[in-house]
Amino acid sequence: MSPLTSFLSKLLGLYCILVGLALMVRKEATLETVNVLLHNAPLLYVLGVITLLMGLAMVLGHNVWSGGLLPVIVTLIGWLALIKGALFLFLSPLQAVGLYWGRFHYQRFFYVYGAISVVLGVYLTYGGFKSAKR
Repeated sequence: MSPLTSFLSKLLGLYCILVGLALMVRKEATLETVNVLLHNAPLLYVLGVITLLMGLAMVLGHNVWSGGLLPVIVTLIGWLALIKGALFLFLSPLQAVGLYWGRFHYQRFFYVYGAISVVLGVYLTYGGFKSAKR
């Protein structure tokens, strides 16, 4: 496994664990923050630019579709960040609200999304540190 895959796996894994746990501990504050963000066009645009940049960097630097599950998951996260950033840039706040609250049912499945983040983070972190020891 490449050193970049190992590094990104550890970085993304620890990020997913910490943010997922923080979100689940502060559900009401998180939901309020996401709601305000989605209704604020300038903040949504800035978030889109930052997320798009992160996604582009990951896709350009780590577009690996073979070598096991870990590198593929890291690549998928990069592509998802790229798509999410583009959506935030091109969707109106009303469309973004419809996507999060309507299509994804973010409030109803809040803890499910948080648990997915934590479980994914544990897998990425474990895989990243395990591959670094080899």
